[in-house]
Amino acid sequence: MYSSLTHPFADKILEIDPAATEHQIRIAYKRAALKSHPDRVPTTSPERPAREETFKKVNEAYYVLSDPVRRREYDNERRQRKRPSSPHPFSPGPETESASFASDQFGSIFEEMLREEGLSEEDAVHGGTGLMGSFWAIVGGLSGAALGFIVANFPGALAGAVAGNRLGAVRDARGKSVYEVFQTLPGEDKARLLSELAARVLRSAVS
Repeated sequence: MYSSLTHPFADKILEIDPAATEHQIRIAYKRAALKSHPDRVPTTSPERPAREETFKKVNEAYYVLSDPVRRREYDNERRQRKRPSSPHPFSPGPETESASFASDQFGSIFEEMLREEGLSEEDAVHGGTGLMGSFWAIVGGLSGAALGFIVANFPGALAGAVAGNRLGAVRDARGKSVYEVFQTLPGEDKARLLSELAARVLRSAVS
């Protein structure tokens, strides 16, 4: 279960200025979440518990700072903590107490990051090997994993197609999202994709 956010500085967790803009917060979250994601190491790795804890804190911090109302409450609490009679640390609320909260929140922007860092439709048609090409190459290599996928708004697309950059339109017959498909991949493939995505996001952030 998720514990309340006891770290008094959510901005420190995301390594941003307290006055960071909404866009800067989102970019910082992507970077921090990819850096700390537990699936970047094997399930048996001694690093795993620490990564899981850091990943939870990163997601709690983003939950607080990404919403204007919660951020205002957090800022008020932080100002009060500087006074002699400081209250208890800010708690983001019961919404973060779900075991799947961090994964669900990360999954909500996973496809966005793939779109931002992936291939164009033209690249995909001509067999490009960028990040999205890597994703679909892995999925397509799994027995039956790509069956039933369709890419909407792609000329001539058929059930089972794995091309194009319209990831938001990609679903299988049971309605699985791209991130749900990602979660079914072998550990080594998940780690490779996350590492490649992290490198691309970092390059984009500093460019």
